[in-house]
Amino acid sequence: MSHKIFLSHNYADKPIVEPVALRLAQIFGQSTVFYDSWSISPGDGIIDQMNKGLEAPEFVFFFVTEKSLASPMVKLEWQNALFAASRGKTKIIPVRVDGSAMPPLLTQTLYIDMYSVGLEAAINQIVNVTQGNASFTPQHEGFSNLSWSANVSDPDVLSLTIRASHFMEPKASFLIETLNKEEEFTIESNAPSFFGGHHKGGPSDPEGHKVTSFHYDSMGAAITPSHPLELRVVNKGSDRIVIVAISHEEAAGQWRRVPMTQG
Repeated sequence: MSHKIFLSHNYADKPIVEPVALRLAQIFGQSTVFYDSWSISPGDGIIDQMNKGLEAPEFVFFFVTEKSLASPMVKLEWQNALFAASRGKTKIIPVRVDGSAMPPLLTQTLYIDMYSVGLEAAINQIVNVTQGNASFTPQHEGFSNLSWSANVSDPDVLSLTIRASHFMEPKASFLIETLNKEEEFTIESNAPSFFGGHHKGGPSDPEGHKVTSFHYDSMGAAITPSHPLELRVVNKGSDRIVIVAISHEEAAGQWRRVPMTQG
């Protein structure tokens, strides 16, 4: 079988690569996309199947991360693709995921900068570029580049940290959902910011709590893996501060819950 699209990546980067594979499969058909989780069946020779996948793809998307650059298998994949591209058979498109430097052989190649534009915009670019069976169960559809954690700095201060795990999030606009009233606390930030009152368009609490959502916007300051957003919630009332959830504004008026992790 000849695959139109080959996704070259390290196994550790599947939470990033799988949403891309699923979107491409929806548009072009799963059989045209070589993604090892569905293209290699139990019992298949991995090297043989990889070689078949690289026989004549029109596009090879190489997901550039620290882990993929250190992988001999991935290096072999993209170097073979680069050789095929030099003969006019294949187009290789690097996808910069985590800010790693591009390999010298690819410095003259235009690439998709997922690290700067985010996952959804990068998927759209990949689809646009591409447009001019083993049993497979999706495992990474719930991937979130953002996560948040909370720590009690002292009895009257709750420290919130919002992190980006893989790439930059240019829009740092959030709803902070709390059981407290606006006059019971203040929020301090490590970035110039806007903090507004009750936001009626936010998501409701699934457990039926009386939740108030407050809009926080970092006023253009991005969140990157090396530069998380730090917030200090200072208690001004008698009740303890309770943060129910934090939601990220992915597009105008479209909010998505950010998963909480241990601080």
